Amino acid sequence: MWSDSRIDALSVALPTPEPKERTMTGFLKVEKLAKAYQADKPVFADVSFEMARGEFVCIIGHSGCGKTTILNALAGLDTASSGHAFMDGREIAGPSLERGVVFQGHALMPWLTVRKNIEFAVKSRWPDMEREELDAHVEKFVALVGLSPAIDKNPNQLSGGMKQRVGIARAFSIQPKMLLLDEPFGALDALTRGTIQDELMAIVRQTQQTVFMITHDVDEAILLADRILLMSNGSEVDGHYTPGGLAETVVNPLPRSRQRAQLHHLDGYYELRNHIVDFLVSRAKAH
Repeated sequence: MWSDSRIDALSVALPTPEPKERTMTGFLKVEKLAKAYQADKPVFADVSFEMARGEFVCIIGHSGCGKTTILNALAGLDTASSGHAFMDGREIAGPSLERGVVFQGHALMPWLTVRKNIEFAVKSRWPDMEREELDAHVEKFVALVGLSPAIDKNPNQLSGGMKQRVGIARAFSIQPKMLLLDEPFGALDALTRGTIQDELMAIVRQTQQTVFMITHDVDEAILLADRILLMSNGSEVDGHYTPGGLAETVVNPLPRSRQRAQLHHLDGYYELRNHIVDFLVSRAKAH
């Protein structure tokens, strides 16, 4: 019921890409991605999926299944052992300001204020931007995450949640074609996490941002994602090793205007949640 039939179509052999630029149906296209640190035991193999422009996709799986490796490959921070990833018709090769990344740690420069941290990123993207326009641009994205009163504070004057908001504002400020989030709320308390989830949803709706996000939180995925990719771990049974991979794609049937406080009242919520939890408990082959 929850499987996306498009994934079945991707399981067949795909032609090897020749040029750097290609015509494709998906804004992001991942073709038969694999990663192996040990040749005969790849962490994952044959990972193929597409994302549409403006789509929010979450990936869930147990530790060690390769979620972060996939995200790093999309960010250009790591290379896969085989396979290819294309964004907007071009193969991903190395980091690019067209892809914004937010990690679990905020990674702010402690000697710079909120304003200067975001300004640094914006100037990297548009080095010739005039001062008046630069100030307005930075202030716009600081306001989006509700931090205008703290714009001239240093990171050591901010709470953990506020620091993460700065990281999110910085990523959005360079107006990337795709945003990559690696468990950005994992270190936050539940109340702060919920508040920033709401803020992220509002910004994504306003900007129509394309987002690929790793999470371990099932409810977070249900709240945010249009689709949820379920990753399985590699396993060895009777001497035969099976690599991890993309086991299933779950389409979120809940209305996109959903709100965190009302999730459990929506028809289909419990069926969706139970399906994902069942996968994680009984089918993901956690190490």
